Amino acid sequence: MELQVQNEREREKMSYSKLDADEGEMDPVNEMTEKMSYAKLEDGGEEGGKGEGKNGQPLRAKSFDGFEDPSQPLLLSGNNTSVNYELDFVETEWGNILVAIQGDRTKPAILTYHDLGLNHVSCFQGFFNFPDMQPILKHFCVYHINAPGQEQGAAQLPENFEYPDMDHLAETLISVLNHFRLKKFIGFGVGSGANILTRFELAHPEYIEALILVNCVSTQSTWTEWMQQKLSAYYLRKNGMTNYTQEYLLWHYFGKSTMETHHELVALFRENLAKNVNAFNLSLFVNSYIRRTDLNIRRELDPFKQKNLRGVKAHSMLIVGANSPHVNDSVEMNARMDPARSQWMKMSDCGGMILEEQPAKLAEAIRLFLQGQGYVPWVKSVKGATQPPSTVYGTPSTHKQDRRPRTSDGVTVVV
Repeated sequence: MELQVQNEREREKMSYSKLDADEGEMDPVNEMTEKMSYAKLEDGGEEGGKGEGKNGQPLRAKSFDGFEDPSQPLLLSGNNTSVNYELDFVETEWGNILVAIQGDRTKPAILTYHDLGLNHVSCFQGFFNFPDMQPILKHFCVYHINAPGQEQGAAQLPENFEYPDMDHLAETLISVLNHFRLKKFIGFGVGSGANILTRFELAHPEYIEALILVNCVSTQSTWTEWMQQKLSAYYLRKNGMTNYTQEYLLWHYFGKSTMETHHELVALFRENLAKNVNAFNLSLFVNSYIRRTDLNIRRELDPFKQKNLRGVKAHSMLIVGANSPHVNDSVEMNARMDPARSQWMKMSDCGGMILEEQPAKLAEAIRLFLQGQGYVPWVKSVKGATQPPSTVYGTPSTHKQDRRPRTSDGVTVVV
């Protein structure tokens, strides 16, 4: 008995940041995760928990076979919430890209861009189905953009396909805007998608109303990142989705702390990576991301020097989790932004996957940010009058015209 307790403690102390490049050996963390039992998620909303099923078998998580039903969000599959997407392929210089439209096209546009190994379903669908987001969605049309070959069920790209780099991926947005005849939009990007939207703003600021950037990176890849992602891309191309690549991408999404505490959430994304991602296509996207160039933006407080300075002109909200592996990158990004046009927000008790870990806090932050930009000023929290004055931005906010209190350095911590 004492030996069993000791083994359990040793497994709890295991670090997810240690990546095992040996494909032939089963990673102990992955093995432990596969042995865990979870409540089975039924479409009918059956309540369940850890324990045994009808035949004494352990309950396990519901299998995700390619997210083939877009009406079932990633984490809300137990609800009867439906998502009405209009799918449209847009022709670009680098092939066709899939755009999923959600909402009334006559309303202001929000363009989303996903992170590595994700798509509009696995990255955004669960969050946009969250109840707190519904009052906001009534006033916008959301255009979910998928990078070339990254949508669910995507066919494998040709072996000699020249995948666009990060700047060219940003330029594909011009084709999307022309296709849907959009003049302005609000950008919402996560990880690599946030970097792409920032590059588009620097090249075409006239199209951007505002930016919401989660885990955004402004610098080129470090040697450590380059080596890890280069190895991941090699395995993806040669051997498919290996254990090493899964562990690195999961760390990229969540960070060490979340991986050690949110086992069910990590298991869902692990299964998504194993079953629903075209490994070869992802290797091309990863190669483009690690070859990214520095954004070459910097902060300048002198108004006369700002005119000829390369920088983000749109009002922006930078968001990162307190336990995210991208905190330092986000801090560096904020240090280069104009504090008069940007807000930096760090959410406590949260890793890198903020849309899944803290959807309520993020929805409240987006609501206040959009109100500060002059959108949906009458939208209130779904909790109604019983909710105390919002403290998402650090101090109580009650002013009807601008509900975004600012600090001198544009830094905010959500508690």
